[in-house]
Amino acid sequence: MNIRRKVRAELRLLSADEKRERSGRLFGALVATAAFASAKTVLLFWSLPDEVFTHDFLEEWSKEKTFLLPVVVGSDMVLRKYEGRALMREGAFGILEPSGEEFVDYDEIDLAIVPGVAFTEDGCRMGRGKGYYDRFLPKLKAVKIGVCFAEQIQEQLPCEPWDIKMDSVIKG
Repeated sequence: MNIRRKVRAELRLLSADEKRERSGRLFGALVATAAFASAKTVLLFWSLPDEVFTHDFLEEWSKEKTFLLPVVVGSDMVLRKYEGRALMREGAFGILEPSGEEFVDYDEIDLAIVPGVAFTEDGCRMGRGKGYYDRFLPKLKAVKIGVCFAEQIQEQLPCEPWDIKMDSVIKG
């Protein structure tokens, strides 16, 4: 069985309540990091049902920090500023996306909180296979933190030279 299928099968065993509760603990650990404390502009993601739940965290912190969310445009990912749930629109793959102007000053981003299907403890990341983050992350100088559930941690993953390693991985 391939890694993506195996991890998805394990995640399906977790209830929505358990994912939400574990996500809350994960973000509690993230908030305690120096990278988050010093960050003014943070790249996050609007979570899908099988990902670490980001919506509560985003609402809680969006008044204190600038949050950017990815928007899929063709085969690329661009960023837009999060300005509240009311200004989100359904985009590619049924994911809610901010509807404002594109954010292009990537050097302003202090922290990137990155999803993945699987991670290794030392920061290798496996995404969904479309390559959006693989193409986007090299543009960032920001600290990159992968977030996942414990079930998504693998002993090893194929980590190619073009794969951008996370500076750390926090699991819930």
